[in-house]
Amino acid sequence: MNTNNTSATARVNRPERAQVAMELLSLDDLLPEDHRARAVWAFVKSLDLEPLYAMIVVDGHQAGRSAIAPEILVALWLLATLDGIGSARELDRRCDKKGNTHLPYWWICGGVSVNYHKLSNFRVQHGEFLDKILVDSVAAMINAGLVSLETIAQDGMKVRASAGRSSFRREPTLKELQKQAQAHVDLLKEESEEESNRQAGDARRKAAQERATRERLEKVNAAIAERDKLAEQREKRKKGEGQKTRCSTTDPQARNMKMANGGYNPAFNVQFASDADALIIVGVEVTNEGTDGGQLAPMLDKVQASYGKLPEHALVDGGYNTKEGVTLVENMGVKVICPIQREEQLQKHGKDPHARQKGDTDAYAIYRSRMAEPENKERYKRRAAAAEFPNADCRNHNLILLNVRGLVKVKAVALWHALAYNFTRLLKLREATA
Repeated sequence: MNTNNTSATARVNRPERAQVAMELLSLDDLLPEDHRARAVWAFVKSLDLEPLYAMIVVDGHQAGRSAIAPEILVALWLLATLDGIGSARELDRRCDKKGNTHLPYWWICGGVSVNYHKLSNFRVQHGEFLDKILVDSVAAMINAGLVSLETIAQDGMKVRASAGRSSFRREPTLKELQKQAQAHVDLLKEESEEESNRQAGDARRKAAQERATRERLEKVNAAIAERDKLAEQREKRKKGEGQKTRCSTTDPQARNMKMANGGYNPAFNVQFASDADALIIVGVEVTNEGTDGGQLAPMLDKVQASYGKLPEHALVDGGYNTKEGVTLVENMGVKVICPIQREEQLQKHGKDPHARQKGDTDAYAIYRSRMAEPENKERYKRRAAAAEFPNADCRNHNLILLNVRGLVKVKAVALWHALAYNFTRLLKLREATA
């Protein structure tokens, strides 16, 4: 007798998804105890968020809708940055409980409703606060002995701007666009004054048109101002170059830069300075300069102002090696460790690249002789891991193409990435010292 069961005779538990059941569960029960969102929340709760609370207008004695707790918005963007999310609309979708697929985000929300307008504005409006959080958290790590700040490694990375190459125009075109935009603004203003009795819907559409036209004119005016400033700089470097200067009407502060792939694209230059031992980012700056030359001294000034001390050594690549820049940093008391310019060429002509050369300052000559020492050559080998690792990690978390415009907003985005990176490094450092 055959006793093998079939799908018709075997007794099994099959899913019953149409059955209505009541389960008493809280959000806290649904999220695993070891989930990263819990660590993010604990980190955010340890921060001083009083400056953000001071900006809230409503209180217990005032009518109006309650504000969203700042810790929710900070935690959402920190977790989103760790997940490589840079879109406020995507973050808004993940916070929507109806989707029921992104538990960590609506666990952070805890039933508080958010919208993409609020999320988008919050991400870029608090750059100074984010900078303070970065400094305070690093200072706490210094006090805990996790960060020594003895050696700083700095590197810049070009991040694509939210502007197309075709948006860059020369002065004649910019002037023509300005004229057209101003004429359109004037026309809409006249129509608005004549049509005082139009329907409410028409009024809203007309207001939206006027706002869009004004914003267009403001962008063109900003592009002209940036173009004039850039043209003056280029004219000083080489006569006649100022007339060739172009500026973007989409993001006037973006610049065409040579990218890592060898091509040229509108971009910003994001500068990260990190502690070479702990691999913690200690300083963030954003410029629209296409080269790294001259960026080391301002970063060290920032480090000193933030932490009250300067590092003993600064590890940088050859892009930072200008005589003016190195001289300035050496005179600050920081020893520059970077490749010597034209070292192979000097050796080819029978010259010692570590000996003083014509045009060298005293400080630059000291730097040359230092780089002849084997211990400093060995020290320079640490640069790649110390400087390029944070950059690579931020790129892996989608710091590739910006969806915000202007230096202020771009720096805010860079600070979010620095905070997210430092958060993960802090967890690893704590595990290593536990």
